[in-house]
Amino acid sequence: MLALQDKYDCIFSVVDLHTITVPYDPKTLKQSVREIIIDYLALGLDPKKCKLEIQSNIPQHVELAYLLSTIYQVSRLEDLPTYKEKKAQYPKYINMGLLYYPVLMAADVFLYKGELVPVGIDQEPHLEVMREIARKFNSMFGQTFPEPERLETTEEYEYIPSLFGEGKMSKSVEGSYINLTDNLDTIKARVAKIPTDSGHGRIQYEKGPLTEPKVKKFINENDEKARGTAVLMEFVELFEGKERRLEIERLYTTGYVKYGEVKNDLSEAIFKELQQFREKRKIFKEDSKLVDGIINDGRRKCIDLAEETMKEVRKKMGLI
Repeated sequence: MLALQDKYDCIFSVVDLHTITVPYDPKTLKQSVREIIIDYLALGLDPKKCKLEIQSNIPQHVELAYLLSTIYQVSRLEDLPTYKEKKAQYPKYINMGLLYYPVLMAADVFLYKGELVPVGIDQEPHLEVMREIARKFNSMFGQTFPEPERLETTEEYEYIPSLFGEGKMSKSVEGSYINLTDNLDTIKARVAKIPTDSGHGRIQYEKGPLTEPKVKKFINENDEKARGTAVLMEFVELFEGKERRLEIERLYTTGYVKYGEVKNDLSEAIFKELQQFREKRKIFKEDSKLVDGIINDGRRKCIDLAEETMKEVRKKMGLI
């Protein structure tokens, strides 16, 4: 996101309307949304370089989503893998908003005539829905929306794995993630739960330059824990460097890895990496007027852009 704001005309949104499609606490939602804005600012997003918005502050998101829903088939949404996964995850909380989720996502992008969407490969089915909706709308009412493409942000770390060793980090899956604001003890406790094998075995590498071997598979007596070991090594490389990862892998094949020490060192590295963020976050946290001003400025700018699009959409659909 930091690199993108220097290269593109970006809008970064806190998508609270998407949040309420799964179980949540209405008493803490507003503050949680504000905390995300503070996180963005502390991490380095600059309101002078990009636009920050809170989704529910821009009513045109919902208006456009409804209009798009009138031209898109329900059966296609029901077949999406993400909808099926959420149904399984929350069998007692299957709601219309959950089904409607990809249409609202399309509105989020179309409202600003977005062309590139920086999301992980797991969101590709939703992007295809966006393209289908764009084609349908354009064929019915005239050229209006570009067909958005996925922007690959980084080759190696666009997909951050879950601490469980399977799947990706997700705030909706407790225990799968590390918060940016976690203290050292909490980080250590979370990292300690990454499943690991016995610390000794063979490693199968993918073909490539010998100077930069990439693990394809840890081969041990317990495949489930071997997956967790691979995840641990990804985080070691991300926070401690490639040489440290290779050092541990050599020990894995020639001796035994003491995972307690590895996890402790990794936790320390993660905490250190986030030190500057914590210091900046404290500044924004204590200056509520500054944060309020940034939120209101983003709202004004985004509403102006959104309304331009909606005037065009309403006219083409015969509503005005």
